[in-house]
Amino acid sequence: MDDLSEVTIRSISVSAMDNNVYLLTSKSSGTQVLIDAADDAPAILALLADAQEDTDAEVRLALIITTHSHWDHVRALAEVREATQARTAAGADDVPDIDVPTDVVLQHRDVGSFEGFELEALHLRGHTPGSVALLYRDPHGPAHLFTGDSLFPGGLGRTTTAEDFTTLLDDVVTRVFDELPDDTLVHPGHGAGTTLGAERGSLAEWEQRGW
Repeated sequence: MDDLSEVTIRSISVSAMDNNVYLLTSKSSGTQVLIDAADDAPAILALLADAQEDTDAEVRLALIITTHSHWDHVRALAEVREATQARTAAGADDVPDIDVPTDVVLQHRDVGSFEGFELEALHLRGHTPGSVALLYRDPHGPAHLFTGDSLFPGGLGRTTTAEDFTTLLDDVVTRVFDELPDDTLVHPGHGAGTTLGAERGSLAEWEQRGW
């Protein structure tokens, strides 16, 4: 759990694929944003309830953001949406591949304003056409970047063609590494996190190896 000045970030890992589910809760308003309802709806609903400890206000899930359309990131989306009546969001180019209706279609640099915090969508093409990362700029500390399957410790997410790899690398370099500082915390869609500073020196190696 990351206990920040204005929000609390909680996470759980679900399924045999070690999918990370992230929850941001505003300390002032109780407003919540869930990133990737990947699997195990009961565990996700328990995560939402546990976050009541993070605020004196009544918690309310405002939005479920799907970082990309792959099946392992959306298995609990319908059930969590039904249980919470929260709106859903996803990158524009992935919307047709998500069975659950998308209420908010995200474009590059769209900013969602919630009661107590903002999230910015960064379109990182390549793993899927509409993959997005979500950026929380903590006013009192390092930024937090939720990268889905586009960026991990040690490399980029899986791509199926050389063209897709080049596109993803270019987007990650120009839209992430060129714009955000080294202390930015990276929260990926699977496994452990990292920082941009820990990965920056490997960009040339990633380009050379091609994956």
